[in-house]
Amino acid sequence: MTLPPTQDMVTTLDIDGDIATLTFNRPAKRNAMNKALIEALDAFFSKPPEGINAVILTGNGGHFCSGLDLSEHETRTPEATMQHSRDWHRITERMEFGGLPIVSALTGSVIGGGMEIATATHVRIAEPSVRFQLPEGRRGIFVGGGATVRVGRLLGPDRMREMMLTGRSYGADEALALGLTHYAVGEGEALPLARDLARKVADNAPFSNALMIESLARISDMSRADGFYAESLAAAMAQTTEGASEGLRAFLEKRPPNFRP
Repeated sequence: MTLPPTQDMVTTLDIDGDIATLTFNRPAKRNAMNKALIEALDAFFSKPPEGINAVILTGNGGHFCSGLDLSEHETRTPEATMQHSRDWHRITERMEFGGLPIVSALTGSVIGGGMEIATATHVRIAEPSVRFQLPEGRRGIFVGGGATVRVGRLLGPDRMREMMLTGRSYGADEALALGLTHYAVGEGEALPLARDLARKVADNAPFSNALMIESLARISDMSRADGFYAESLAAAMAQTTEGASEGLRAFLEKRPPNFRP
């Protein structure tokens, strides 16, 4: 069942069965991230609607998110600025490691904080209008929402440094080659593909989804020996679940698996 979108100042939420579509809704500001939008993102991922197995994240009005709303910039002390940054880290960590698959349908501006949010999602789809950019060097500021970790690992520190120093932006095809996006599609195709992929992901076994989301990035931080050990633990847990039994039965019976009642 598709529920009517719920409206607030900064987001819309549409729930279709077990898939939720959360849309940034500040089109006049290219969905720039203000305090209310940050709080809405935090509230949603702190307590997702019951029964949701995948999320689509997108933006209204042709843009995903153009970063922080500099027209609402607050002068903060170093301590307050650090706390603001740590709050962003908490929210994006909850997105990346919360166990709920997130597919982002990207259009237009994916800039600064918008890029930090996008790279916390698990499947990224970019249309031709997309521009990935970290313009902090032109603003006299520094990234604070996790880009040094997430974007730095995707691009490598050398390429990210050049991107920040020069304000360079990347389009969808370049971003695909660099790993900033997983799919580069035609105009108007990101959201339909996001729905198809979200459906595919939501139909997976929930526990194996959670293991993939919560384990892979963490294992990459470990030593080789610790990573191998953690992988063995994850495999042992996954392969002794009912989901694994159903997956094997479905394969042998030549039918799609049904991981949920």
